[in-house]
Amino acid sequence: MTAGVGLSGDLRDSRTAIPLGTMSATLVGLVIYIAIAYKLAISASPESLATEQLVMAKIALWGPIIPIGLACATISSALGSSLVAPRTLQALAGDRIIPSPGISAWLAAGVGDKQEPRNATMVVFAIALLFVLLGDVNFVAQVISMFFMVTYGAICLISFLEHFAADPSYRPSFRSKWYISLFGAVACLWLMFEMSLPYAVISILVMTALYLWIGYHNPERRGLAAIFQGAIFQISRQLQVFLQKSGQQSNDERWRPAVVCISANSFERLDAFNLLRWIAHRFGFGTYIHYLPGYLSRETVASSREIMQRLVRLTDVSRSNIYIDTLISPSYTTAVAQVAQLPGISGKENNLILFEFSRQNEEELADIIDNYRMLLATGFDVCILGSTSRDYGYRREIHIWITPEDYDNASLMILLAYIIMGHPDWEGGQIKLMAAFPEAEIDEQKENLHLMIKEGRLPISARNIELLATDSGSPRKELIRRQSRDADLIILGFIGEALHHQKEKLFAGYDELGNILWVNTKKEILMNRDEPSDRNGNGTAPADAAEDADAEPDAAGTPA
Repeated sequence: MTAGVGLSGDLRDSRTAIPLGTMSATLVGLVIYIAIAYKLAISASPESLATEQLVMAKIALWGPIIPIGLACATISSALGSSLVAPRTLQALAGDRIIPSPGISAWLAAGVGDKQEPRNATMVVFAIALLFVLLGDVNFVAQVISMFFMVTYGAICLISFLEHFAADPSYRPSFRSKWYISLFGAVACLWLMFEMSLPYAVISILVMTALYLWIGYHNPERRGLAAIFQGAIFQISRQLQVFLQKSGQQSNDERWRPAVVCISANSFERLDAFNLLRWIAHRFGFGTYIHYLPGYLSRETVASSREIMQRLVRLTDVSRSNIYIDTLISPSYTTAVAQVAQLPGISGKENNLILFEFSRQNEEELADIIDNYRMLLATGFDVCILGSTSRDYGYRREIHIWITPEDYDNASLMILLAYIIMGHPDWEGGQIKLMAAFPEAEIDEQKENLHLMIKEGRLPISARNIELLATDSGSPRKELIRRQSRDADLIILGFIGEALHHQKEKLFAGYDELGNILWVNTKKEILMNRDEPSDRNGNGTAPADAAEDADAEPDAAGTPA
């Protein structure tokens, strides 16, 4: 095997000669080995085999042929290695695999028309002489055997991975079955540990360290990384297809966030990016789309690729588990329409879209509000993040505000807070639930909330719930400003009808507060509420929201 690969440059037709020579040599050698084992079994006793190294000379027709044969075999192996190893070392140096440019140039130098590897030969013979001087044949044999086994096993493993990766650029002239390659890799590893556990571990560590060292100095050569990338791609493709099929066949209503976020301010504000990576850290999936206004052209494509590289570095530095991409579109409306139709990277369809705007520049709100109605047809849950210069503060407290008008949003609001709190950035933080109800309903709502905590439906502690009366004379927004002025993230609900009537007024009146996330869900939830409500404006809505759209909006988006 190594002779064919090492001398491939001198072969007339290496595509045919290497597979034919390797298989022929393997089969002929196998027949000879089996014949020798059979001859020894019928002609020599077990005691002789255990104690006499040259027992074959005693049972041979002509005894001297055995030492002569051993000498020929030794010379043949030495000659093969002396031809193959220098050429392999020369080829590695010629491909600049060796980190040192000076050493690579010296080893790659050849002599004559065929560029015989004189310098590489001297290095190989020096290494061979070092092992000869050790004097212990058994030690040398074990070391050499281990590295040969690692080589054969790596070749089989690469063959298996190439089969599995299904790379169209991998078109070998001699094809085998993937299970043969897998068996070869496993068998080589098993034999290594069977021969000698310490030497097996040492040889694997040495080969791994050598590969990492070379890879570190040659980052443009992906090597095994490219093969593993292809294999991972195949696994991901199969899993996505499976999840999509199983999702269509399953009636399971358990919700898992698959969030897609669109933003044109990826490098001016990181609030939406951070929120998405917290949601996608463990429990959900996140897709971040950077929007570039304009038409598809060579210039905009070049700009998008540059931005993509910056986003990749951003995800790498922040250790994010989100998928990123760029989108070129002539208008924000067409961009939102395209994003709403993106396939989910997890094999599941996206179910939540995240918008963001700066509360210091609420002009960005107009595009979000204008496109909200379009999203109703998609069935997406909608989150709108209003960011401030305070960012997320110390990341210690998340305040959730529940009101009667947006009660149906409470389940998603609490679930998102729980998911965000699971990220290491929020370690040591807590969730506080602020329930604002009329004075007459306080006791009843308190009992309902404590019952849900007892049943495990609210992942917060009872001591973190605060019920506030809304008929004490203070507008609800004033309550929020007073109670949540030190919160690091505030989560409020909104209904579609209120957004339609009040527009930008819905998001105004929260001065001096930190980041606020407005949440609207289309899914019916079980929160001890008997009558369903149309929370997206498709039909009926709370009467006070429709009667006076010009009144001061409250936390739920309805007049106080």
